[in-house]
Amino acid sequence: MTETLLGTWKLISWRRLSQDASASFPLGPAASGILIYAPGGRMAVQMTGERRSPLATTDPLGGSPQERAAAYSGYLAYFGGYTFTDDTVTHLVEGSSYPNWSGAQQERPYTIEVGRLVLRTLPTSLPDGSVVVNEMSWERAGSR
Repeated sequence: MTETLLGTWKLISWRRLSQDASASFPLGPAASGILIYAPGGRMAVQMTGERRSPLATTDPLGGSPQERAAAYSGYLAYFGGYTFTDDTVTHLVEGSSYPNWSGAQQERPYTIEVGRLVLRTLPTSLPDGSVVVNEMSWERAGSR
């Protein structure tokens, strides 16, 4: 089964589904991203918002705190290992743009059909008390 997931995937959408069945798009409806499952159990993912303003600096670690906060809040990336079970892939996060995930495991129930991969998070409680499931849809992006 893991062989069907190996390769490079291009983000179609990231939807956040609420208990009331409403949906939002955390990085906008035209977010972009890439997900790579490599042989040998390594993975990486990057997702970026559709409208990120450039920083007023040539230093990728520079800019004002406000500029950096705006730029990096529209971006999510992590890398590490992965394991698969029947219908769940577990990302073994080594490093992440969201520091709370570094060193953690992220379970992602998934479905795959005809070149389309859908990963979901387990139900997650947000600070406002709502519970959501994040759904990331991907399509094949190149050879395996």
